[in-house]
Amino acid sequence: MPKSRLKVIGTTAEELKILLRKDEKYMIGVRLYAVYQISLGYSSRQLENLYNVSFKSVCNWINGFNKFGLEGLKDKPRSGRKPRLTMSEREEIRNIVREEEPITYGYNTTTWTGPLLIDFIKKKYGKLYKKAQIYNILKGMKLSYKKGLGIYPEADKEKRKQFNEALKKTSRKRL
Repeated sequence: MPKSRLKVIGTTAEELKILLRKDEKYMIGVRLYAVYQISLGYSSRQLENLYNVSFKSVCNWINGFNKFGLEGLKDKPRSGRKPRLTMSEREEIRNIVREEEPITYGYNTTTWTGPLLIDFIKKKYGKLYKKAQIYNILKGMKLSYKKGLGIYPEADKEKRKQFNEALKKTSRKRL
């Protein structure tokens, strides 16, 4: 009777690969093990299938290790897209968000929001950003955003109080 094969359950090979690449220490370990296998006599062509990379990648790992040791197994910083806003524009926006209200610039609110900043940047600098990206920009400026409480200043406080009391009474009945 043939032996049954071990199987990984609950995750795919692609998900495991993503987990492995997420932490630089794991990747260095994998590459170091490939260096070890080369030292045992394996060829880069044999290891390309084992590690699911090109033989050229294996060669790069070996050459990097030979030149720089463990440092040579680390990924080098990659350049990304150049920012649309210059450093001076970012600094100006940072100061505006921290020190001025949107009313100053013709908006009908006292709080800066992501969509409002997108509109402001488009009008002032002619540069368009998506909603998700504006929050990354704020984070890069060491700014954070707060979520609203959902309380409106023009709301009737007495009706709100009555509603909250009625809500408390109904929630007790369910317990």
